[in-house]
Amino acid sequence: MISRDKSNSSSMWGGRFGAGPAEVMREINASIPVDKRLWRQDIAGSKAHARMLAAQGIMTAADVDAIIEGLDTIERDYEANGVPEHIELEDIHMQVESRLKDLIGEAAGRLHTARSRNDQVATDFRLWVRGACAEVDKSIAGLQSALVDRAAEHADSIMPGFTHLQVAQPVTLGHHLLAYFEMAKRDRSRFADCARRLNQSPLGSAALAGTSFPIDRNATARALDFDAPTANSMDGVSDRDFAVEFLGCAAQTAIHLSRLAEEIVLWASQPFGFIKLPDAWSTGSSIMPQKRNPDAAELIRGHAGRIIGAFTSLMVTMKGLPLTYSKDMQDDKAPLFEAFDLLDLCLAAMTGMIGSVAFDTERMRAVAATGFSTATDLADWLVRAHGIPFREAHHITGSAVKLCEARGAGLELLTPADLAEIDSRLNGAALPDLSVEGSVASRTSTGGTAPVRVREAIEVARRELAG
Repeated sequence: MISRDKSNSSSMWGGRFGAGPAEVMREINASIPVDKRLWRQDIAGSKAHARMLAAQGIMTAADVDAIIEGLDTIERDYEANGVPEHIELEDIHMQVESRLKDLIGEAAGRLHTARSRNDQVATDFRLWVRGACAEVDKSIAGLQSALVDRAAEHADSIMPGFTHLQVAQPVTLGHHLLAYFEMAKRDRSRFADCARRLNQSPLGSAALAGTSFPIDRNATARALDFDAPTANSMDGVSDRDFAVEFLGCAAQTAIHLSRLAEEIVLWASQPFGFIKLPDAWSTGSSIMPQKRNPDAAELIRGHAGRIIGAFTSLMVTMKGLPLTYSKDMQDDKAPLFEAFDLLDLCLAAMTGMIGSVAFDTERMRAVAATGFSTATDLADWLVRAHGIPFREAHHITGSAVKLCEARGAGLELLTPADLAEIDSRLNGAALPDLSVEGSVASRTSTGGTAPVRVREAIEVARRELAG
C-alpha cells in the first residue's frame, strides 16, 4: 500500500521550494514502488560510505556507530516486514534515510556527506545487477545439467535433423540437446563478461563532479567487492551500459530458450509425436477434454518478446540523454527487474521440462528414415570410394533418389545393379551402409553427431559444469 502524505513538511528537497509538489507530481516523481527492491544494496552502500567517512576523519566514530546500528535495525525490519512505500519520500534512498533519522536523530543527516543520490543509485543498481548476473548464471548452469543428463540417456537415439523444417540428415537426440548446451555456455559467458565490466564503484562521484571532501573511493570500492572506483565522476553517475548489457544478455538467452520452446511445441504435436510432456508441464482445454497443451513452452516463447522489449525500452530511454543524470533514468530499473524475473522463471520452467519430458525414440527414428535422409552419405561414398567429383556425385545420388522414390523404397534398398544402371562406372560396386544408424555412426568429425563424439562431448560438458 502506497502512503500518500499531502503535507509539504516532509519534502527532502530542502529550502529551495516555497510550495510542495502537486499530487500528480508526487505520483510521477516517486520510484519507491520499483526501487525498493534495492534496499539491501542501498544499506550496504551506506554502511561502506559511513565507515569510510569515519576512517577519513570526516565523521566521528560515535556518529558512524550510531548510523551502522540504525542501518542494522532497518535491515532487520525490512527483512522481516518488507519495505513500506511512502510516496512523499520518493525513493529507497530517502526511505532509508528518513527511517534512520527516526531511529538515531540528527546523526542520520551526516550520512549523506560527500555523496549524492546520483552516485548512490548508480552504486546500488550496479550491485543489484552484479548479483543478478550470478543468479542467472546459476540457473543457466542448472539447465545445462539437465540437458547433459538427457543427452547421456540418448547418445545413441536417432532423430531427424532438419533444415527448412524438412528432414535433412539423421542425427542423435543427444547431439541435438547438446547444441542447446553450447548456446547456454555462450549465454553464461556473456553474463560473466557483463559482471566483470560493471564491477567498478561509482560511489564518491557525488552528483556529477566528485567532492571536495577527502574521501577514499578505493576503500568503499573494496568494501563493496568492486574491482576499482569508476575513473570519471560524470560517467560514474550517468552510465547505464551495464544495465543495457544485462538486458542484451537476457534477450539473447531468452531467444535461445524460445527456440527450444518452439521445438518442444512442435515435438509435442501429433504430426511430430516426438515427445510427451508430463501433466506437471501441460494444461488442458476448457472445451476439448482430449487436449494436452504445452502452455509452459508457449509462455517461454512468449516471454522472450517481453524480455526483448525490456532491452529495447532501456536503449530507447538512454539514446538521447546528455550528460549527466536525467530523471528519465529513473525508468532504468523497471524493465531490468521485469526481464530478470521473467528470465529466471523461464529458465526454471525449461529446466523442469527438459528433465521430465518423455522422448518417443521409436517415432523419432522412424521419421529420421524418411525423406531419403541418408542421400548425402551415398554422395560422400561416391566421392570417397570412386573419386567422383562431389557435384557429379550429387547428380548421381539425385538420380538414385528419383529411382527409389518411384519404387516407394528407401535408399538402403538400392542394389549394385541399380547403381550400375544409373552410372556404368559403378558396375558391381558394393554399397555403403545407408541406414540411419550407419549414417550417424559415420559422422565422426569433431563436433559431429556420431555417438562416440556425443559421449566425448558429454564428458567435456560435465567437466566444465564441475568447474
